[in-house]
Amino acid sequence: MSGGSRTVRKAEVRLKWDPSHWEQPPHHLDIIATTYSTDAPYGRPVYVVHFDCRSPDGTINMSRHSQTGQGFGYVEVMTLELDRLAPSFARVVVGVAIHQDSGLKTFGDLSNAGVLVVEGYQELLKDDFAQVSGSTAATVAEFTRDASGAWKFHEMVRGFDSDPVIFTTEMGSAPQL
Repeated sequence: MSGGSRTVRKAEVRLKWDPSHWEQPPHHLDIIATTYSTDAPYGRPVYVVHFDCRSPDGTINMSRHSQTGQGFGYVEVMTLELDRLAPSFARVVVGVAIHQDSGLKTFGDLSNAGVLVVEGYQELLKDDFAQVSGSTAATVAEFTRDASGAWKFHEMVRGFDSDPVIFTTEMGSAPQL
């Protein structure tokens, strides 16, 4: 499924990439989620969830984390229980950032990288980062709450050129037209 929007109650974001060559420093990627209030849906995030922290209410958390990409299939997983989020939240943005500790790395420098967003067995998004190959970070999904309180999924693959810390402040910004 691609484009459009779909009502979602609980989503899972999965990330994969091949480990670096044995002579090279490891590729380290992270799934990051930022939450936005109904008062400022494009403002500063209320909180950020990533590999070493979960949401204060436990609705967004990492169940699997990798610093190298080693393993079979999707080696990093984040679960978002959107239907449990407080009514004060209007928007959640999910992205992927590449750590830049050992020099500049872009999605184009990685092999077999991919992200999968699912609800149960329903695939919402599958992407290989080809359209953002020159970027060091990318948003992949946006979840917005509508007037009825239902959460909608929107594909949002958009590249950024920033490290993970700066990315968390930029990823929820309104797209430049």
